Amino acid sequence: MTPHASVPDPSVARWFKSTHSDPQGQGDCVQIATDFRTSHDLILIGDTKTPGVHLAVSPEAFAAFVSAASAGEFGIV
Repeated sequence: MTPHASVPDPSVARWFKSTHSDPQGQGDCVQIATDFRTSHDLILIGDTKTPGVHLAVSPEAFAAFVSAASAGEFGIV
């Protein structure tokens, strides 16, 4: 893994909540931002319960995670 020379500012990102987020609005939401996919080769992942804390991964790593989760490789979460 190669460290990135510059880290994007997550406060300017457009965040999207997972379709599997808490429908009751209790704040149990995973969110992603793809704004920096081209400029930084990163996808940002966040949790609405911990604003300001984000995980930055490559688009390939994110795609592998989504594929594995969809295939049930992590069991029932």
